[in-house]
Amino acid sequence: MFETDYNLTEEQKAMRQLAREIAEEKIKPVAAKYDEANEFPWEVVKILADAGLFGAFIEEKYGGTGGGVLDLCLITEELSRACGGISLSLAGTALGTFPIILYGNEEQKTKYLPEIASGKKLAAFALTEPDAGSDASAIKTSATKDGEHYIINGTKQWITNGGEAKVYSVITMTDKSRGARGATGFIIEDGTPGFSYGKKENKMGIRASATRELVFDNCRVHKSQILGKEGLGFFVAMKTFDASRPGVASQAVGIAQGALDMAIQYSRERKQFGKPICSFQGLQFMLADMATQVAAARYLTYESARAADNKHPNVGAISAMAKLFASDVAMKVTTDAVQIYGGYGYMKEYPVEKMMRDAKITQIYEGTNQIQREVIALELIKEAAKGR
Repeated sequence: MFETDYNLTEEQKAMRQLAREIAEEKIKPVAAKYDEANEFPWEVVKILADAGLFGAFIEEKYGGTGGGVLDLCLITEELSRACGGISLSLAGTALGTFPIILYGNEEQKTKYLPEIASGKKLAAFALTEPDAGSDASAIKTSATKDGEHYIINGTKQWITNGGEAKVYSVITMTDKSRGARGATGFIIEDGTPGFSYGKKENKMGIRASATRELVFDNCRVHKSQILGKEGLGFFVAMKTFDASRPGVASQAVGIAQGALDMAIQYSRERKQFGKPICSFQGLQFMLADMATQVAAARYLTYESARAADNKHPNVGAISAMAKLFASDVAMKVTTDAVQIYGGYGYMKEYPVEKMMRDAKITQIYEGTNQIQREVIALELIKEAAKGR
């Protein structure tokens, strides 16, 4: 589909092109295999690491290339055009790394960021629990102070990169009496005594991405692993989402663009009544609407990424808008792509059914789209109260 330059730098264009080539040559041929096997794509992770893509959103002094959220979005979109699940090995690592970037001290950044930037270690973010999804303030995983350490007990659920990552940003409750202000974030490493993994989920989509339970049973963590300071955990989580939701939006845009590409190609090849189905006006209108929706989602996503990079005061609402709109577009466009393929689109032999399955999660994780609407509305009301 036709593109503009989106005011990208030459470095960003080159990085996007590199991600596009990897997606086309290395990911697309194996996407169905990893999806069917429900297997984590370590071979592809190594390719992404060797290409330096894990460091795109990390400062140069910590081994990255010095980019930000927009750079991450450009890469995630291109990888997601080929496979929304495989792209999460990188995007999920970014989610787990943002708390360290935003709230880590110099010692923590120096210890963890270089290995993440090199792709030697993946990261993950752990907030959700069996009884705390959209209501992040309802977490029950506890961290009880014991001298210089904290004893952590509880279970985290549906953690992207769970069991594959080596570094986990975990939100716990250190003082339940204070509600959300009693939450505290910790960096917890794989192999820490008392930290283990529960079941690996058997998901509808993004099956190349590992989603597991994290189990903490008297897990002993030193106070030096606290992110920010005690009681700051809820803010760590919310500010992380401000930076990560554009990434979810870019995943959605990539999945939608991939489905649109396939639908256009198929409509030119498939013939009915003696001519290609792309010659029928009804289908042309579908393609036109799909392309317009994807383009609009991309513009909003890039602007939300820039808002995150520039620390715009309304970044929370802007990121929520991007995540909301792009994920709804992804679901609509992939559903329409299946419709254009007709009966073939319903078969696993063709990739659009997988794209439709992958798209659904973008409306759910990192805050359901119903929660995004609340975030946006509350920000609108707050701004109106200021007289703006």
